[in-house]
Amino acid sequence: MELASLFETIMIISFGISWPLSIVRSVRSRSTQGKSLMFMIFIEIGYICGLIAKFMTGTFNLAFWFYWPNLIMVATDICLYFRNKAIEKREAASQK
Repeated sequence: MELASLFETIMIISFGISWPLSIVRSVRSRSTQGKSLMFMIFIEIGYICGLIAKFMTGTFNLAFWFYWPNLIMVATDICLYFRNKAIEKREAASQK
């Protein structure tokens, strides 16, 4: 494995470590507090662009395979954001 590929893999893994924690927080809190939808969308776009680059160059190294779980985890957190937003709306409406 070339050195650049190794560093890219470490970068992807490092980013990926935070997503399970974020997902657990979203599930437990049932709130959008402290979440930024735009941030998550930009991260998702970044992962998609990284995958497109891998397909364009035919570079299916270890880093390529770590893009996929990260992409799925960010998509999950985005879905939870919308679920939590609906919960917040429902709770606000029931308090009126």
